[in-house]
Formats: sequence, structure tokens, C-alpha cells
Amino acid sequence: MAHNHAHNHSHSHQKLTGRNLLFSIFLNIGITIAQVIGGLVSGSLSLLSDALHNFSDVISLIVSYFANRLAKREASIKRTFGFKRAEIMAAFINAASLMVIAIVLIVEAIERLQDPQEISAQIVIILSGIAILGNGLSVLLLRRDSKVNMNMRSAYLHLITDLMASVAVLIGGLLMKFYEIFWVDSVLTFAIAVYLIIVGYDLLKRSFKILMLYTPDTIEVKSIVSLINALPKVKSIHHVHVWQLNEEETHLEAHIDFNSNIQVSEFGEILHEIEDMLHEKFGINHVTLQPEFEKKDNKDIIVQD
Repeated sequence: MAHNHAHNHSHSHQKLTGRNLLFSIFLNIGITIAQVIGGLVSGSLSLLSDALHNFSDVISLIVSYFANRLAKREASIKRTFGFKRAEIMAAFINAASLMVIAIVLIVEAIERLQDPQEISAQIVIILSGIAILGNGLSVLLLRRDSKVNMNMRSAYLHLITDLMASVAVLIGGLLMKFYEIFWVDSVLTFAIAVYLIIVGYDLLKRSFKILMLYTPDTIEVKSIVSLINALPKVKSIHHVHVWQLNEEETHLEAHIDFNSNIQVSEFGEILHEIEDMLHEKFGINHVTLQPEFEKKDNKDIIVQD
């Protein structure tokens, strides 16, 4: 069986320092403590819900930080892939936590909406303003890395949703202070929770697909088969598996049946041609092919191992 890395790419997660993550962790711990105290003193559910979301940010940032550190560790005999999936696991955990927190907030908002309470709007305004500044700074720090890394994107989404939540809480505080519309506190909490579900679901789905070895959405297996089967010396390609190890690495492994008993050197040339073709057309950068000639095995494209 021949295996080759079609192109030697540098992995973007190695460029991520983690320093910005660490700063954001301590920043959000401070915001959370301030909001919990302020929420209890003022009686604001939206401020407490924002504090809860901020606490989830702290957890998600810690998970992301350690996943980023793990992903940089070298492979070993016992861990031949190293910890390359650590960041995908972190993204999945963070997305799942967003969904759970959102459901808790919805329940709390409905209960409070049925029994609106007077709230100290001044405290809500001050603390939500502080949270906006803190979360805004954290969002700016992680913005660049979030574009190239799912783990960083999960942390970024936690922060940007909390920034939006803090803006909503500030608006609610102003409405309560000047118009005494106290039910807006529960309505804003409900709206924040719905938005959390929307952004969390997409990330949860994408990370789940990678963890479960789904074929990437951008790759059509039948197109790959047709392309390789059209090569002159190839009889058929079958037993195909395509999956992502992480965001940077897409793997293909398959059995390839030849029309004649070709030499190893010929197979090497064909393998190199296939690697270039798959990388250019499908972005596949790890190719493993098992050469066969007149072997009696299952020739279906997809075979359950």
C-alpha cells in the first residue's frame, strides 16, 4: 500500500500563539465576577444571563487554549496522529455548551416574563458598558485567528455573541431607566438565547461531521472515482474513504485495480499523477492507495470495513 502526502503544507494552527486567548480568559473572568455581583444587586435577569454566558466564555476559552497547545504536540508511537483533533473536539464542546446555555436562558426568560420585577437600571447600564468594552477587545484579539481555525472560531463566536448580548442588555437598561419597561429584560434574554442556538448549531454540525469522519461537503466521491477510472492503466478504484483529520488535512484512502501487472515504478508515477490531480481539484492532501491486480475482493465504491 502506497501512502504519500501530496503537498507539504504548513499548518495554520502552529502559527496561533495562544497569548491572545490567555489574555481573553482573564479579562472574561473579571467581567463575569462583576456581572454576577451586579445582577444580584440590581435584580436583572438579563445581566445575570450575560454573566452566565460570560462564564461559558471563560470555560470555552480555557478549552480552546489547551486544545491549541495540545494540537502543537508532535506525533509519537502511541499517538501517530498526535493531537491534531484536539481543536475539533474543543469546537464541538464549545458549540454544545452554547446550545445548553441557550435553553437554560429561554426557560429563565419565560418564567421571569410571567412575573416582571423592578430592576436597578443604573447598575445594568454601567456593567453592560464595561462588558461591551471587555468583550469588544477580546473579539478584536481573536478575529484574525478565527478565520483560519475552527477551534478559534468557536471561542470567537462565544465572545462575539456575548458582545451582542451586552449591547442588548445596555439597550434594555436604558429602556428600563427612562421608560420603566421592565419586561424588556426578559424579552432581551430570550432573544439572546435564540441567537446562541442559531450560531451554535452550525458550528456543532460542522465539528460533528469531522469527528464522525463524514466526507467533506465540498467533495463528491463519484467525481473522484470517474476521474481516476479514466486514467489509461486503471481498471477501477474502489473501497474509497474520504475524511478530514482536522481543518487542514483531508485524507483519501482506496484500493486501485490495474489492467495489467504493472511495475512498482509505474505505480509510483501513477500515484504522483493522482495526488496532484486530487489536490488541485478537491483539496485532498493525503492520499493512500492499495494497488491490486486480479484480486478477488469487493469492487464497490463504498465498502463497510
